[in-house]
Amino acid sequence: MTPLNARILVVDDEQMMRLTMCDRMQFWGCTTEEASTGEEALELLAAKSYDLVLLDLKMPGISGMDVLRTMRERHDATDVVVLTAHGSVEAAVEAIQAGAADFLLKPADFELVRNTVSKVLGSRRLARAHDALRDLHSLSGPFVAGRSQAMRELIEGAGRAARSNATILLRGESGSGKGVIAEYVHQESDRSEGPFVYVNCVALSDELIESTLFGHERGAFTGAVARKAGRFEAANSGTAFLDEIGDISPRLQTKLLHFLETGEFERVGGTCTLRVDCRIVAATNRDLEVAVAEGAFREDLFYRLNVIGLDVPPLRDRGGDITDLAEFFLARFTAELKRPRIELSAETRAIMRAYEWPGNVRQMKNAIERMVVMAPGVELTPDLLPPEILRGGDPAGPRVFGDGELLSLRDAEEAFRAQHVRRALAMTGGNQTQAAEILGIQRSSLNRQIKKLGLRDER
Repeated sequence: MTPLNARILVVDDEQMMRLTMCDRMQFWGCTTEEASTGEEALELLAAKSYDLVLLDLKMPGISGMDVLRTMRERHDATDVVVLTAHGSVEAAVEAIQAGAADFLLKPADFELVRNTVSKVLGSRRLARAHDALRDLHSLSGPFVAGRSQAMRELIEGAGRAARSNATILLRGESGSGKGVIAEYVHQESDRSEGPFVYVNCVALSDELIESTLFGHERGAFTGAVARKAGRFEAANSGTAFLDEIGDISPRLQTKLLHFLETGEFERVGGTCTLRVDCRIVAATNRDLEVAVAEGAFREDLFYRLNVIGLDVPPLRDRGGDITDLAEFFLARFTAELKRPRIELSAETRAIMRAYEWPGNVRQMKNAIERMVVMAPGVELTPDLLPPEILRGGDPAGPRVFGDGELLSLRDAEEAFRAQHVRRALAMTGGNQTQAAEILGIQRSSLNRQIKKLGLRDER
């Protein structure tokens, strides 16, 4: 029997029903928590994330239906399966309309419950895979065809790596899309039906990240009131993605190395050795080879993680991909915000192509969302761009567009023209023929622009 590998919240005012369902869910390979009231359920849902909620409708105080409606009002995407003794066609219709994924009656038929939970979890994983591949389109879709050699090579390499169980280390700047590539590896692997578990190693303290990864036993530390399975257990038969792996402590590096070599570990405060089968994909924006040389990162762990190393290029090295990426995010946010079709003006496109994008894909995504929200009409004009983009990333640079003191129109045009020509020359290493081709002008015209604008001939 394939384990369900899910985090389930069981909400029921009957203690025996909670204990029975939690026991059965754990037997099926799930991690469970329980709530006896609607109030307790909402508190847990506000503090933690679950793959699915098994929810009774009739409870004192806040009812199950109220819990369901509140979850949807908070835009909680967690799936809900209603399990109640008070069933009727009207109640089922009301629950489904309120956002429940399915509706079951007590007494619980365990086989039916398992099949229903498995179906709902499977649908969620398919939706997540669809979202991941949709997001991947923003990185690789148009580039696999050849717009960016760096991205085409990355996707090809990631696809080949996915067919093995080797550990993968993704290297690249923050915001460049390492998480999307990790999800792509998972979906292209033979583990795609299993869970994809994300852990941000830099967002938690040393003690908390150890408990998060390996789990803990009851009483292991203050606040450990119950046994908790870790993320490696949750990733059994699937993939664990360890983001910002370069920031974990030396003590945790040692424990992680042991797990990578043996697949075995103990929960914090435990003595029982556990074993899971999960594929590790790690990511970092640090130069781990430098960290090894400085003694900040274990050399043996680096080599164990870097069985297959893949470099995710920054957005500034992706050439013509910038416009395609902007169009993708523009289509997404206009749809999400229910806006009519919006276009990027020619001036906005030119500024975006000339910009260095130090924040990479994440910065691009945020910039487009901001522009769509603030756009009064059906065209994204330069004045909607964030100030740092208008200034070319230099806080002291000329304010070509935007609020405050403005250059004259002629000076603004010349400032932008100089910036754009300089960018083209930098991209081609000073090759005027190639730069002219990028700019869509004759080489002689480019030479005149260089002289007129007082730019240095980079050759």
